Amino acid sequence: MEQSIYLILENGTVFTGKAFGAVGEVTGEVVFTTSMTGYLETLTDPSYYGQIVLQTFPLIGNYGVIPSDFESAEPKLSAYIVREWCHDPSNFRCEGDLDAFLKASNIVGMYGIDTRRLTKIIRESGVMNARITAKLPEDLSPVLKELAAYRITDAVGRVSCKETKEYSVEDAARRVVLWDFGAKENIARELQKRGCHVVRMPAAATAEEILAQKPDGVMLSNGPGDPAENTGIIKELKKLCESRIPTFGICLGHQLLALSQGAKTEKLHYGHRGANQPVKDMETGRVYITSQNHGYAVQSDTLPSSAKASFLNANDNTNEGVTYLNMPAFSVQFHPEACGGPLDTRFLFDRFMTLIDQRR
Repeated sequence: MEQSIYLILENGTVFTGKAFGAVGEVTGEVVFTTSMTGYLETLTDPSYYGQIVLQTFPLIGNYGVIPSDFESAEPKLSAYIVREWCHDPSNFRCEGDLDAFLKASNIVGMYGIDTRRLTKIIRESGVMNARITAKLPEDLSPVLKELAAYRITDAVGRVSCKETKEYSVEDAARRVVLWDFGAKENIARELQKRGCHVVRMPAAATAEEILAQKPDGVMLSNGPGDPAENTGIIKELKKLCESRIPTFGICLGHQLLALSQGAKTEKLHYGHRGANQPVKDMETGRVYITSQNHGYAVQSDTLPSSAKASFLNANDNTNEGVTYLNMPAFSVQFHPEACGGPLDTRFLFDRFMTLIDQRR
């Protein structure tokens, strides 16, 4: 028998839907992603830690669960909302359906709501906190007060690896440290494809510990939460930059690198999440379609004179990339490693390899 559950938004709006996946009550920041495919990458992306993720595409789960597509060992999001989920997936690599996967991962799922209406509310009012529950209280006031006070804290610490891990390749040409703030697995895969021996290090690592690995370059990963709260990482990253080691940052890594150089970040109204975000290369004028998942952005007008904006979002002109003129470093807000696609900007990994080779 299908169980009714409720989504209570911070603004008092209530949606009634049906339960799938794990059973329970959960609170988080509700956000939407416009990706039409790649739902497994979304579910296992550590950058969604603490968030209730809404898929705008109406049918999710049609190719089932494929562990080799995962971006981490298990989901880090708080809950998952879809219009409809596929009960009978079909794919030669399929190892189960979405309902069973969410149950096994202890992730609460909700379906059967008007996802277009919910998306419109977030677009107009901005991201907000929400709660999914099986019991709708008669008086929402205490719940709304709790939702208003909810904050995602220590996000990076919760999703980063705890110990150093190495990814070997035959005849490795370069040694790269992947500083893990919630790294997606495909970042390491892209580095390995280019002949890199990858040393994945925890977010708590110091600049000295990273340099002790004698890397040819440092990769700053994606990750969740407010970048400005990571004061310890920012301090260590500033020290690391003084060594002038080739550095490439993605998503949160992009933001942290900018903060370490004196720039500021801001929270976006509803963020950029999806696989269809256009960005403009400021040097060539070319527009690339990119995969994105972020709720904060670097403020271009706060960049130091030793840095310049390299990419801008074609929809709202927010910063999508920075090139540094005083050190061998660059970063992008979008995801060139996107496993679910698009693949337009994977050349940035090749640019990183060139930067490394020029410094050796």
